[in-house]
Amino acid sequence: MSKASKKPAASSYGAEQITVLEGLDPVRKRPGMYIGNTATEGLHHLLWEVVDNGIDEAMGGYANTIIVRLTRDADGTDIASVSDNGRGIPVDIHQTTKVSALETVLTKLHAGGKFGQGGYKVSGGLHGVGVSVVNALSEWTRAEVRRDGKLWMQEYKRGKPVKKAAPIGKTKDTGTTVTFKPDKEIFSVTVFTLPTILDHFRQQAYLTKGITITVIDERETISYHSKRFNKNITLPALEYTFHFEGGIASYVKHLNINKESKHDNVFYVNKDFEGTQVEVAVRYAEDYQEIVLPFANNIYNPEGGMHLMGFRTALTRTINTYARAKGYLKEKDDNLTGEDVREGLTAVISVKLTDPQFEGQTKAKLGNVEARTAVESVMNEQFSIFLEESPKDAEAIIGKCLLASRARLAARAARDTVLRKGALEGMTLPGKLADCSSRKTEECELYIVEGDSAGGSAKQGRNREFQAILPLRGKILNVERARIDKMLANNELKSLIIALGTNFGEQFDLERLRYNRIIIMTDADVDGAHIRTLLLTLFYRYFPDIIRGGHLYVAQPPLYSIKIGKDITWVYTDEEKEKLVSELTKGKGMEIVEGMADGADETVGAIQESPMYESPEKAAAEKTEKSAGPKINIQRYKGLGEMNPEQLWSTTMNPDTRLMKRVTIADAAKADEIFDILMGAEVAPRKRFIQTHAKSVKNLDI
Repeated sequence: MSKASKKPAASSYGAEQITVLEGLDPVRKRPGMYIGNTATEGLHHLLWEVVDNGIDEAMGGYANTIIVRLTRDADGTDIASVSDNGRGIPVDIHQTTKVSALETVLTKLHAGGKFGQGGYKVSGGLHGVGVSVVNALSEWTRAEVRRDGKLWMQEYKRGKPVKKAAPIGKTKDTGTTVTFKPDKEIFSVTVFTLPTILDHFRQQAYLTKGITITVIDERETISYHSKRFNKNITLPALEYTFHFEGGIASYVKHLNINKESKHDNVFYVNKDFEGTQVEVAVRYAEDYQEIVLPFANNIYNPEGGMHLMGFRTALTRTINTYARAKGYLKEKDDNLTGEDVREGLTAVISVKLTDPQFEGQTKAKLGNVEARTAVESVMNEQFSIFLEESPKDAEAIIGKCLLASRARLAARAARDTVLRKGALEGMTLPGKLADCSSRKTEECELYIVEGDSAGGSAKQGRNREFQAILPLRGKILNVERARIDKMLANNELKSLIIALGTNFGEQFDLERLRYNRIIIMTDADVDGAHIRTLLLTLFYRYFPDIIRGGHLYVAQPPLYSIKIGKDITWVYTDEEKEKLVSELTKGKGMEIVEGMADGADETVGAIQESPMYESPEKAAAEKTEKSAGPKINIQRYKGLGEMNPEQLWSTTMNPDTRLMKRVTIADAAKADEIFDILMGAEVAPRKRFIQTHAKSVKNLDI
């Protein structure tokens, strides 16, 4: 492995920089406290923690390369190896623990070089629990350190050292390699998901300008015979390398890849302000939504914080100042609001500070007041210079903001119309809404259903005490391509907004949500999927807090009923149907009758192909033989209206038996990209998406 170029001196980084706070024992007993859960998210969190140590070395200027290797053990458990070319974890004896600093870091909770002893100036791993937690939750861990001309190695079993750290060879390189096998006694999932890994490391490479992160997936390999060397050679099937010299400016371009930009140049600044490094990139697109991603020490803060507040304040103030100075805003005109200047905005804000103060272990929000001051000061100065030096770009930005202001005023008038309508009706709910009798929000749920037919079945089959039904007529407006004023002119959307009770935009109040669960229930066909996507777009763009609060669900109605005699089994996928039918018919010679449900009765006549000509005697014999045995009656349900109320209740609406999917926003940037591709105005990205994923579509009903 090559050395990092121009590394700062490493002499000050020794055992005395490692601080111990408390032991490691609680980790295996309560892993969720440290990694969130023991499913997919927690598994990947182990990998993030190990890679973060290499990122911290890179942010300090000590490393420029990280290599991640994925292999698979014989028992099916994945093994991850992370290697960096940083300084290498110290291996000298720690004064407090009396063991090597390497063993201290890997076996003691809250032990690391990130507690103000000079190990790191800037670090994402604030609490120092990372690599020790990985060690505790792994079946085995191996740490290799290249430092001071020697290669050191130590192995661990479920957090316990097998033997002391010792040199096993010589090397001219520096750095650390940590290899671990997640413990299947702890984790319900032990297989890493490559797309999740690539998305995360691509983001980290954008945020750490100049670093190279390589992911090598050796779980699948390619073998061939080399004529040159006259032997068989095996190579990993997949290898990805991320390196972005443009840093977050490149990130903003990536986020805008499927959008039409309003101006040519990306505003970018990277400047130190009183010890806080501020890096900001901004670009406006021909869009109605904003994408603003705030980071502190390379950690994404989904709830924002002080750095986001400083950015928004400076952006609004600077644009208003420039617009008035250049005459775009007259003396009689009101200032542009924050909402106006953020329409169509794509921005990445990255601050690096010595002592970050996050709210909670999840680090969702940054609390450092100095971060607000730093971002606000840098943005005020540098964005003003950008607007003055790029008048063409400035004109496009101001024009976009002025158009947004006019649309906001039109939307306010439309919103007032909706509210006035509610007042004139005595704040009564929409007439098509069949509300529930309970007024306890925590137990109430709203089903948004497709069409009057499904609405009728749902209204008859529901539990009237806590289940409300709102049928929608046809396909709602695609809000990805429309401003709020047009959205509020749509009767179906007005009914939904009034039914929710939260209002929206600046007046949105989650506390006023009338239902604890909002359930989208559409048909299992292409039209149903389209309506579901339109509704998800609406909630993601205008009611994201409903999703973040865990209130939005998608109902899972069954695709088939499988009936033998009086016994009915409901199945939800084609794979599940094939498996069940195979089990039921194995060695029993049963007749299978398939048909489409028509809503009249649960027993439907068979749809069968006409047989080729055969003798009357043979046909009679086969008929007698078939009629003597039992039949499997399979019915396909494409529409909710095809079910009678009792069937709809027992399969889809009964809390004791139903299946539902909760909608979450695991990755805001990825979610925004998908919504923009599928629902945006640009056709080319959508065409590429369809061509790429067409072969993976199963059971497409058109």
